Amino acid sequence: MISDAEKKLLIRGTQVNYYFVCRTKLWLFSHHIQMEHESDIVELGKLLHDETYKREEKSLILDDLISADFVRKGKLLEVHEVKKSDKIEEAHFFQLLYYLYYLKKEKGIEEIRGFIDYPKLRKKKEIRLTPDNEKRLKKVLEDIDTVVRGDFPRPQKKSRICRSCAYLEFCWA
Repeated sequence: MISDAEKKLLIRGTQVNYYFVCRTKLWLFSHHIQMEHESDIVELGKLLHDETYKREEKSLILDDLISADFVRKGKLLEVHEVKKSDKIEEAHFFQLLYYLYYLKKEKGIEEIRGFIDYPKLRKKKEIRLTPDNEKRLKKVLEDIDTVVRGDFPRPQKKSRICRSCAYLEFCWA
């Protein structure tokens, strides 16, 4: 079964990332309760974005749903996401995979690759939209739709990632 959100692809890349970080954060963000503007860690991420890859044209924003850090055009379209660390690599992987899927489904771009750049780690990871990855992503999009349409989820067990979350005080104060 394909959800309404997957049919129209009205999910934002940030929501895909938050799905892997915390379902409460996903739900809050999706219901316009956004605390990121108060987070020092988010500010550090913006600074990293501004100070790295200065020769690249920054921020590809499409349909107010996806916002890649930069793209390179050649025989293939390269979509890049710049991340501070690889601690939540699965979230980064699926966020970028969603961008590739969106560009394929909504914009008809087939010749495309994604790269997660970790400049502080001097690491770069290539992401491809394979049939298997596409199947995994569709399941994630269905789950996101279920979380967003559901009742407010109770905060999960407090974890290490909560310490750096913009919603820390909202969930645990």
